[in-house]
Amino acid sequence: MTSDIHHSAHAPERTTARRPVTRGRLAFRIIIMAIILAVLLGGLYAFNNFRNKAIADFFAGNKPPPTPVSVAEAAAQSVPKYTSAIGTLTASRQVTVAPEVVGRVTQIFFESGATVKAGAPLVQLNDATEQADVLAFRAQAKLAENNLQRARNLLRNQAGPQVTVDQNQAQLDEANANIKKTEALIAQKLIRAPFDGELGIRQVNVGEYVSAGGPVVTLTDLSNLFVDFTLPEQALSQIRVGQPVLISADAAPGANFDAVISTIEPQVSPDTRAIKVRATLKNPERKLLPGMFANIRVVQPPAQNRIVIPETAVDYTVYGDSVFVVAAKKDAEGKDGHVANRVPVKTGDRFDGKVEILDGVKPGDRVVSSGQLKLNNGAAVVPTEASALVPPQTVPRN
Repeated sequence: MTSDIHHSAHAPERTTARRPVTRGRLAFRIIIMAIILAVLLGGLYAFNNFRNKAIADFFAGNKPPPTPVSVAEAAAQSVPKYTSAIGTLTASRQVTVAPEVVGRVTQIFFESGATVKAGAPLVQLNDATEQADVLAFRAQAKLAENNLQRARNLLRNQAGPQVTVDQNQAQLDEANANIKKTEALIAQKLIRAPFDGELGIRQVNVGEYVSAGGPVVTLTDLSNLFVDFTLPEQALSQIRVGQPVLISADAAPGANFDAVISTIEPQVSPDTRAIKVRATLKNPERKLLPGMFANIRVVQPPAQNRIVIPETAVDYTVYGDSVFVVAAKKDAEGKDGHVANRVPVKTGDRFDGKVEILDGVKPGDRVVSSGQLKLNNGAAVVPTEASALVPPQTVPRN
């Protein structure tokens, strides 16, 4: 049995021989793989086509609902007209308060920025010497008056000459003149406000020595202002004294101030061919200050029967201005509906949230005034009537 086992251990192993791969078999495998790949790609292409068609059919059968918009009717009305310019505000009265004489400041009676009345004391200069001089001159006047009275009595009794009376009268007159002169100098050393107004920043201090004409403080009357501007010479026939003017300033956004032309320069500048014009306006609330930049609109007669729509209805672009005009149109099911058609327009003047239309819109056309940002040309809409533009009874001023 041992020999059998030994014999089996040394028996040769049996192996299965692998058949070599021929070119025919390789080509067959490649063809099979190509067919499988073509089937997969064809199936994917068919699936994508089916999906796209299903999506298109879905959206074709589910059109978006009409867009709600606000509409306003274009109306013919008068449009205010203006001649525009730019100008500068100036004070009707403004001075730099200064002393007439030299002196040392002993008292200051105001605070910077205060409002004062005409005649209010502002600064006191040292007047001690002048006050003493007044007392001396008054004493001299009293003595001269007594001497004059005695001389007249003596002359009346023929006990004194006329020359004595004349000398005493001259001494009295001289003393009174010195009193008035010194009192005037004292008054000059009390600096007062020359008119009602608002003070600027104080430029002196107590104890400071000021010279004649040296600045103490500015005083400005803000109740009335001037606005100076220029117009081309061609506008001369369009302006007159007393003509209303509207003033606006960046410092008071949204506000208009009424003014009136008060002066027209009686000559044209040979350099600029422009006319200088001054208007006067009241400034009771002190919203405007001298030196401010001002936008000027000289009111002209209004233009009649101009087509007007809300300014919000106009789409302003670099390619031109346009509006959406709403028109009636039946939908695919034959039901009554509305569409918004984009129409190019030519605009004119703007005023009070409205705009003048020179071309593109007719009276009675309904234009989209709100909601047009969501629209495309020909889009279906559901219009909601906004308030119609009713012609005003008077020309708007603000």
